[in-house]
Amino acid sequence: MTPVELSRTVLHAVRRAVDAGELSVAVPTRAVVAPPGPGGCGDYATSIALQLARPAGQPPFRVAEVLRSHLAEADGITDVVLTGPGFLNISLDRAATDVGLVREILRRGPRYGYVDAAEGAEGRVVQLRCPRDPRAVVVADASARILRSQGTRVRVSAEGIEPAWTSVLGVTVDAVGPVAAELPVEVRPAPVDSVGPVAAELPVEVRPAPVDAVGPVPAELPVDVRPVPAVASAELLSLGRDAGRWALLHPAAHDRPRTGVEHLVQRESNPLFRVRYAHARARAAARNAADLGFTAAPGPLTDVEPGLLAALADHPRVLAAAADHRAPDRLARHLVTVADAALPFLLTVLPRGGEKPSAAHRARLALAEAVGAVLAGGLALLGIDAPDHL
Repeated sequence: MTPVELSRTVLHAVRRAVDAGELSVAVPTRAVVAPPGPGGCGDYATSIALQLARPAGQPPFRVAEVLRSHLAEADGITDVVLTGPGFLNISLDRAATDVGLVREILRRGPRYGYVDAAEGAEGRVVQLRCPRDPRAVVVADASARILRSQGTRVRVSAEGIEPAWTSVLGVTVDAVGPVAAELPVEVRPAPVDSVGPVAAELPVEVRPAPVDAVGPVPAELPVDVRPVPAVASAELLSLGRDAGRWALLHPAAHDRPRTGVEHLVQRESNPLFRVRYAHARARAAARNAADLGFTAAPGPLTDVEPGLLAALADHPRVLAAAADHRAPDRLARHLVTVADAALPFLLTVLPRGGEKPSAAHRARLALAEAVGAVLAGGLALLGIDAPDHL
Protein backbone atom coordinates (compact mmCIF):
# COMPACT_ATOMS: atom_id res chain seq x y z
CA MET A 1 0.00 0.00 0.00
CA THR A 2 1.48 3.33 -1.07
CA PRO A 3 0.90 6.57 0.88
CA VAL A 4 -1.62 7.65 -1.76
CA GLU A 5 -3.49 4.37 -1.38
CA LEU A 6 -3.31 4.66 2.41
CA SER A 7 -4.81 8.15 2.22
CA ARG A 8 -7.70 6.73 0.21
CA THR A 9 -8.05 3.90 2.72
CA VAL A 10 -8.36 6.43 5.56
CA LEU A 11 -11.08 8.30 3.65
CA HIS A 12 -12.83 5.00 2.99
CA ALA A 13 -12.79 4.29 6.74
CA VAL A 14 -14.40 7.69 7.38
CA ARG A 15 -17.04 6.95 4.76
CA ARG A 16 -17.81 3.56 6.31
CA ALA A 17 -18.15 5.14 9.75
CA VAL A 18 -20.54 7.75 8.35
CA ASP A 19 -22.60 5.13 6.52
CA ALA A 20 -22.82 3.08 9.75
CA GLY A 21 -24.12 6.09 11.68
CA GLU A 22 -21.05 6.19 13.94
CA LEU A 23 -20.00 9.65 12.73
CA SER A 24 -22.09 12.52 11.42
CA VAL A 25 -19.65 14.49 9.27
CA ALA A 26 -18.98 15.40 5.68
CA VAL A 27 -16.33 13.06 4.29
CA PRO A 28 -13.25 15.20 3.52
CA THR A 29 -11.68 15.18 0.09
CA ARG A 30 -8.19 14.59 1.41
CA ALA A 31 -6.57 12.72 4.29
CA VAL A 32 -2.96 13.60 5.06
CA VAL A 33 -0.72 10.69 6.04
CA ALA A 34 2.91 11.22 7.01
CA PRO A 35 5.69 9.50 8.94
CA PRO A 36 4.87 9.52 12.68
CA GLY A 37 6.11 12.44 14.72
CA PRO A 38 7.63 12.34 18.23
CA GLY A 39 5.72 9.89 20.39
CA GLY A 40 4.23 8.13 17.38
CA CYS A 41 4.82 4.64 16.08
CA GLY A 42 4.24 2.49 13.01
CA ASP A 43 4.85 3.48 9.41
CA TYR A 44 2.44 6.39 8.98
CA ALA A 45 0.24 8.60 11.11
CA THR A 46 -2.80 10.74 10.38
CA SER A 47 -4.56 13.49 12.33
CA ILE A 48 -7.88 12.96 10.55
CA ALA A 49 -9.66 12.33 13.88
CA LEU A 50 -8.62 15.75 15.20
CA GLN A 51 -9.86 17.30 11.96
CA LEU A 52 -13.27 15.63 12.26
CA ALA A 53 -13.78 15.98 16.03
CA ARG A 54 -15.49 19.38 16.04
CA PRO A 55 -17.94 18.75 13.16
CA ALA A 56 -18.66 15.29 14.63
CA GLY A 57 -19.35 16.79 18.07
CA GLN A 58 -17.15 14.14 19.72
CA PRO A 59 -13.72 14.15 21.39
CA PRO A 60 -10.86 13.45 18.95
CA PHE A 61 -9.87 10.26 20.78
CA ARG A 62 -13.40 8.88 20.43
CA VAL A 63 -13.41 9.67 16.69
CA ALA A 64 -10.05 7.93 16.39
CA GLU A 65 -11.43 4.84 18.15
CA VAL A 66 -14.28 4.68 15.65
CA LEU A 67 -11.92 4.96 12.68
CA ARG A 68 -9.43 2.47 14.09
CA SER A 69 -11.95 -0.36 13.92
CA HIS A 70 -12.52 0.28 10.21
CA LEU A 71 -8.85 0.80 9.38
CA ALA A 72 -7.81 -2.41 11.11
CA GLU A 73 -9.98 -4.38 8.68
CA ALA A 74 -8.26 -2.97 5.57
CA ASP A 75 -5.92 -5.15 3.52
CA GLY A 76 -2.24 -4.27 3.94
CA ILE A 77 -2.68 -2.78 7.44
CA THR A 78 -1.26 -4.89 10.27
CA ASP A 79 -1.87 -2.60 13.27
CA VAL A 80 -3.44 0.73 14.25
CA VAL A 81 -2.35 2.43 17.49
CA LEU A 82 -3.85 5.57 19.03
CA THR A 83 -1.47 8.13 20.54
CA GLY A 84 -1.78 11.62 21.97
CA PRO A 85 -5.15 13.35 21.67
CA GLY A 86 -6.24 11.13 18.78
CA PHE A 87 -3.50 10.41 16.27
CA LEU A 88 -3.91 7.18 14.30
CA ASN A 89 -0.56 5.41 13.91
CA ILE A 90 -0.71 2.81 11.15
CA SER A 91 1.61 -0.14 10.59
CA LEU A 92 1.69 -1.73 7.15
CA ASP A 93 2.65 -5.07 5.72
CA ARG A 94 6.17 -3.95 4.77
CA ALA A 95 6.92 -6.55 2.12
CA ALA A 96 3.66 -5.96 0.27
CA THR A 97 3.95 -2.19 0.78
CA ASP A 98 7.48 -1.96 -0.62
CA VAL A 99 6.59 -4.00 -3.72
CA GLY A 100 3.41 -1.96 -4.21
CA LEU A 101 5.34 1.30 -3.87
CA VAL A 102 7.84 0.34 -6.57
CA ARG A 103 5.06 -0.84 -8.87
CA GLU A 104 3.15 2.40 -8.37
CA ILE A 105 6.21 4.53 -9.17
CA LEU A 106 7.00 2.51 -12.29
CA ARG A 107 3.37 2.77 -13.39
CA ARG A 108 3.30 6.56 -12.97
CA GLY A 109 6.90 7.22 -14.03
CA PRO A 110 8.09 10.84 -13.62
CA ARG A 111 4.46 11.79 -12.85
CA TYR A 112 4.50 9.81 -9.60
CA GLY A 113 3.09 12.10 -6.92
CA TYR A 114 0.98 14.09 -9.38
CA VAL A 115 -2.66 14.62 -8.50
CA ASP A 116 -5.16 13.43 -11.09
CA ALA A 117 -7.39 16.13 -12.52
CA ALA A 118 -10.42 14.55 -10.85
CA GLU A 119 -8.70 14.84 -7.45
CA GLY A 120 -7.22 18.30 -7.91
CA ALA A 121 -8.62 21.74 -7.18
CA GLU A 122 -10.95 21.77 -10.17
CA GLY A 123 -11.72 25.27 -11.35
CA ARG A 124 -9.18 26.86 -9.02
CA VAL A 125 -6.82 29.35 -10.63
CA VAL A 126 -3.92 30.97 -8.83
CA GLN A 127 -1.90 33.89 -10.13
CA LEU A 128 1.74 34.26 -9.17
CA ARG A 129 2.96 37.78 -9.83
CA CYS A 130 6.60 38.63 -9.32
CA PRO A 131 8.78 41.70 -9.84
CA ARG A 132 11.92 42.20 -11.88
CA ASP A 133 14.20 39.93 -9.88
CA PRO A 134 15.69 36.62 -11.08
CA ARG A 135 15.17 34.76 -7.82
CA ALA A 136 11.54 35.83 -7.42
CA VAL A 137 10.82 34.82 -11.02
CA VAL A 138 12.53 31.41 -10.71
CA VAL A 139 10.73 30.66 -7.42
CA ALA A 140 7.40 31.61 -8.99
CA ASP A 141 8.12 29.54 -12.10
CA ALA A 142 9.03 26.41 -10.08
CA SER A 143 6.07 26.97 -7.75
CA ALA A 144 3.77 27.12 -10.76
CA ARG A 145 5.11 23.81 -12.10
CA ILE A 146 4.57 22.14 -8.72
CA LEU A 147 1.09 23.63 -8.31
CA ARG A 148 0.09 22.31 -11.73
CA SER A 149 1.29 18.84 -10.71
CA GLN A 150 -1.22 19.03 -7.85
CA GLY A 151 -4.15 19.89 -10.09
CA THR A 152 -4.13 23.69 -9.72
CA ARG A 153 -4.34 25.98 -12.73
CA VAL A 154 -1.72 28.72 -12.52
CA ARG A 155 -1.03 32.01 -14.19
CA VAL A 156 2.47 33.50 -13.89
CA SER A 157 3.25 37.11 -14.71
CA ALA A 158 6.67 38.73 -14.44
CA GLU A 159 7.00 42.49 -14.47
CA GLY A 160 9.81 43.67 -16.71
CA ILE A 161 12.09 40.66 -16.35
CA GLU A 162 14.99 40.81 -18.78
CA PRO A 163 14.83 38.35 -21.70
CA ALA A 164 18.39 37.18 -20.95
CA TRP A 165 17.25 35.86 -17.58
CA THR A 166 14.14 34.14 -18.90
CA SER A 167 16.10 32.31 -21.58
CA VAL A 168 19.12 31.32 -19.48
CA LEU A 169 17.11 30.29 -16.43
CA GLY A 170 14.31 28.59 -18.40
CA VAL A 171 11.50 30.70 -16.98
CA THR A 172 8.00 30.15 -18.35
CA VAL A 173 5.63 33.12 -18.22
CA ASP A 174 2.12 32.34 -19.37
CA ALA A 175 -1.54 33.01 -18.70
CA VAL A 176 -4.50 30.72 -17.97
CA GLY A 177 -7.99 32.15 -18.17
CA PRO A 178 -9.55 34.35 -15.47
CA VAL A 179 -7.57 34.84 -12.27
CA ALA A 180 -9.18 33.83 -8.96
CA ALA A 181 -6.57 35.41 -6.70
CA GLU A 182 -3.43 37.50 -6.76
CA LEU A 183 -0.39 36.23 -4.87
CA PRO A 184 2.24 38.95 -5.35
CA VAL A 185 5.77 38.66 -4.03
CA GLU A 186 7.16 41.76 -2.33
CA VAL A 187 10.87 42.30 -2.93
CA ARG A 188 12.90 44.74 -0.84
CA PRO A 189 16.60 45.61 -0.98
CA ALA A 190 18.71 43.65 1.50
CA PRO A 191 22.03 44.96 2.89
CA VAL A 192 25.00 43.02 1.54
CA ASP A 193 28.77 43.36 1.43
CA SER A 194 29.76 43.74 -2.17
CA VAL A 195 32.64 41.71 -3.56
CA GLY A 196 33.72 42.73 -7.00
CA PRO A 197 31.22 43.94 -9.62
CA VAL A 198 27.71 43.24 -8.37
CA ALA A 199 24.45 43.53 -10.26
CA ALA A 200 22.38 46.10 -8.40
CA GLU A 201 19.11 44.24 -8.74
CA LEU A 202 20.34 40.87 -7.40
CA PRO A 203 20.84 41.49 -3.64
CA VAL A 204 17.22 41.37 -2.49
CA GLU A 205 15.13 40.22 0.37
CA VAL A 206 11.94 38.37 -0.57
CA ARG A 207 9.02 38.77 1.81
CA PRO A 208 5.38 37.69 1.54
CA ALA A 209 3.20 40.55 0.39
CA PRO A 210 -0.21 40.83 2.08
CA VAL A 211 -3.13 39.93 -0.16
CA ASP A 212 -6.79 39.17 0.24
CA ALA A 213 -7.57 35.48 0.03
CA VAL A 214 -10.22 34.34 -2.41
CA GLY A 215 -11.82 30.94 -1.79
CA PRO A 216 -9.33 28.24 -0.78
CA VAL A 217 -6.26 30.26 -1.84
CA PRO A 218 -3.84 31.00 1.06
CA ALA A 219 -3.71 34.61 2.24
CA GLU A 220 0.05 34.89 1.78
CA LEU A 221 2.87 33.50 -0.33
CA PRO A 222 5.34 31.72 1.97
CA VAL A 223 8.87 31.97 0.60
CA ASP A 224 12.42 31.66 1.89
CA VAL A 225 12.95 35.12 3.37
CA ARG A 226 16.75 35.02 3.61
CA PRO A 227 18.44 37.65 1.42
CA VAL A 228 20.03 36.59 -1.82
CA PRO A 229 23.84 37.02 -1.66
CA ALA A 230 25.74 39.47 -3.81
CA VAL A 231 26.12 37.34 -6.91
CA ALA A 232 27.33 39.14 -10.02
CA SER A 233 25.09 38.75 -13.05
CA ALA A 234 27.94 37.42 -15.20
CA GLU A 235 28.84 34.74 -12.63
CA LEU A 236 25.29 33.49 -12.21
CA LEU A 237 24.60 33.46 -15.92
CA SER A 238 27.85 31.59 -16.53
CA LEU A 239 26.55 28.69 -14.44
CA GLY A 240 23.95 27.90 -17.08
CA ARG A 241 20.26 27.22 -16.61
CA ASP A 242 20.34 24.21 -14.31
CA ALA A 243 22.97 25.33 -11.81
CA GLY A 244 21.66 28.89 -11.99
CA ARG A 245 18.14 27.82 -11.12
CA TRP A 246 19.40 25.60 -8.31
CA ALA A 247 21.42 28.52 -6.91
CA LEU A 248 18.29 30.64 -6.75
CA LEU A 249 16.00 27.87 -5.46
CA HIS A 250 18.09 25.92 -2.99
CA PRO A 251 18.79 27.58 0.38
CA ALA A 252 22.17 25.84 0.71
CA ALA A 253 23.45 27.91 -2.20
CA HIS A 254 22.83 31.07 -0.16
CA ASP A 255 24.86 30.00 2.88
CA ARG A 256 28.24 30.83 1.39
CA PRO A 257 29.95 33.94 2.73
CA ARG A 258 30.69 35.45 -0.67
CA THR A 259 28.91 34.60 -3.90
CA GLY A 260 27.75 31.02 -3.43
CA VAL A 261 28.97 30.21 -6.93
CA GLU A 262 31.70 27.87 -5.67
CA HIS A 263 28.93 25.81 -4.09
CA LEU A 264 27.78 24.83 -7.58
CA VAL A 265 31.06 23.52 -8.99
CA GLN A 266 30.39 20.02 -10.30
CA ARG A 267 31.93 17.86 -7.59
CA GLU A 268 30.57 15.15 -5.30
CA SER A 269 29.98 17.57 -2.43
CA ASN A 270 27.58 19.58 -4.58
CA PRO A 271 23.94 18.59 -3.87
CA LEU A 272 22.73 19.25 -7.41
CA PHE A 273 25.55 17.10 -8.77
CA ARG A 274 24.58 14.25 -6.41
CA VAL A 275 20.95 14.40 -7.51
CA ARG A 276 21.80 14.39 -11.21
CA TYR A 277 24.52 11.77 -10.73
CA ALA A 278 22.08 9.44 -8.91
CA HIS A 279 19.67 9.78 -11.83
CA ALA A 280 22.44 9.03 -14.32
CA ARG A 281 23.53 5.97 -12.30
CA ALA A 282 19.95 4.67 -12.22
CA ARG A 283 19.65 5.07 -15.98
CA ALA A 284 23.04 3.39 -16.48
CA ALA A 285 21.92 0.42 -14.37
CA ALA A 286 18.94 -0.09 -16.69
CA ARG A 287 21.14 0.07 -19.79
CA ASN A 288 23.70 -2.35 -18.35
CA ALA A 289 21.00 -4.75 -17.21
CA ALA A 290 19.62 -4.83 -20.75
CA ASP A 291 23.11 -5.71 -22.01
CA LEU A 292 23.18 -8.58 -19.50
CA GLY A 293 19.81 -9.81 -20.69
CA PHE A 294 17.50 -9.13 -17.75
CA THR A 295 14.78 -6.63 -16.97
CA ALA A 296 13.15 -5.17 -13.87
CA ALA A 297 10.53 -7.07 -11.89
CA PRO A 298 9.29 -5.61 -8.56
CA GLY A 299 9.76 -8.07 -5.71
CA PRO A 300 10.74 -8.34 -2.03
CA LEU A 301 13.62 -6.04 -1.06
CA THR A 302 15.00 -7.51 2.14
CA ASP A 303 18.48 -5.99 1.88
CA VAL A 304 17.57 -2.39 1.02
CA GLU A 305 17.95 0.42 3.54
CA PRO A 306 14.45 1.45 4.67
CA GLY A 307 15.43 5.11 4.40
CA LEU A 308 15.44 4.92 0.61
CA LEU A 309 11.99 3.37 0.42
CA ALA A 310 10.69 5.86 2.99
CA ALA A 311 12.04 8.78 0.95
CA LEU A 312 10.38 7.49 -2.23
CA ALA A 313 7.11 6.91 -0.40
CA ASP A 314 7.25 10.46 0.97
CA HIS A 315 7.50 12.05 -2.48
CA PRO A 316 3.74 12.72 -2.97
CA ARG A 317 3.51 14.36 0.46
CA VAL A 318 6.52 16.56 -0.29
CA LEU A 319 4.99 17.69 -3.60
CA ALA A 320 1.72 18.56 -1.85
CA ALA A 321 3.55 20.53 0.87
CA ALA A 322 5.73 22.34 -1.67
CA ALA A 323 2.59 23.34 -3.56
CA ASP A 324 0.67 24.41 -0.45
CA HIS A 325 3.53 26.60 0.81
CA ARG A 326 4.83 27.76 -2.60
CA ALA A 327 8.22 26.39 -1.48
CA PRO A 328 10.11 24.61 -4.28
CA ASP A 329 13.17 24.45 -2.02
CA ARG A 330 11.34 21.70 -0.08
CA LEU A 331 11.32 19.59 -3.20
CA ALA A 332 15.00 20.40 -3.85
CA ARG A 333 15.96 19.19 -0.36
CA HIS A 334 13.85 16.08 -0.77
CA LEU A 335 15.61 15.17 -4.01
CA VAL A 336 18.94 15.43 -2.23
CA THR A 337 17.61 13.05 0.46
CA VAL A 338 16.50 10.55 -2.21
CA ALA A 339 19.82 10.80 -4.06
CA ASP A 340 21.96 10.38 -0.94
CA ALA A 341 19.95 7.31 0.09
CA ALA A 342 20.06 5.86 -3.42
CA LEU A 343 23.72 6.23 -4.35
CA PRO A 344 25.06 3.42 -2.09
CA PHE A 345 22.17 1.16 -3.15
CA LEU A 346 22.78 1.71 -6.86
CA LEU A 347 26.17 0.03 -6.51
CA THR A 348 24.40 -3.24 -5.63
CA VAL A 349 21.95 -3.45 -8.53
CA LEU A 350 23.95 -5.40 -11.11
CA PRO A 351 25.45 -8.91 -10.76
CA ARG A 352 29.16 -8.98 -9.96
CA GLY A 353 31.79 -11.14 -11.59
CA GLY A 354 30.29 -14.37 -12.86
CA GLU A 355 27.12 -13.98 -10.80
CA LYS A 356 23.93 -14.80 -12.69
CA PRO A 357 21.00 -12.36 -12.64
CA SER A 358 18.46 -13.46 -10.04
CA ALA A 359 15.04 -12.39 -8.83
CA ALA A 360 16.82 -10.19 -6.28
CA HIS A 361 18.70 -8.38 -9.07
CA ARG A 362 15.46 -7.83 -10.98
CA ALA A 363 13.85 -6.42 -7.84
CA ARG A 364 16.81 -4.10 -7.24
CA LEU A 365 16.68 -2.98 -10.86
CA ALA A 366 12.99 -2.15 -10.46
CA LEU A 367 13.83 -0.02 -7.42
CA ALA A 368 16.66 1.67 -9.33
CA GLU A 369 14.26 2.55 -12.14
CA ALA A 370 11.82 3.91 -9.53
CA VAL A 371 14.60 6.10 -8.12
CA GLY A 372 15.35 7.42 -11.60
CA ALA A 373 11.68 8.23 -12.19
CA VAL A 374 11.32 10.17 -8.93
CA LEU A 375 14.51 12.16 -9.50
CA ALA A 376 13.61 12.90 -13.14
CA GLY A 377 10.11 14.02 -12.22
CA GLY A 378 11.31 16.18 -9.34
CA LEU A 379 14.04 17.87 -11.36
CA ALA A 380 11.57 18.58 -14.17
CA LEU A 381 9.28 20.36 -11.70
CA LEU A 382 12.22 22.53 -10.66
CA GLY A 383 12.95 23.27 -14.32
CA ILE A 384 16.23 21.33 -14.28
CA ASP A 385 17.33 18.62 -16.71
CA ALA A 386 17.93 15.04 -15.56
CA PRO A 387 20.83 13.73 -17.66
CA ASP A 388 21.21 10.07 -18.63
CA HIS A 389 24.98 10.49 -18.66
CA LEU A 390 27.09 12.57 -16.31
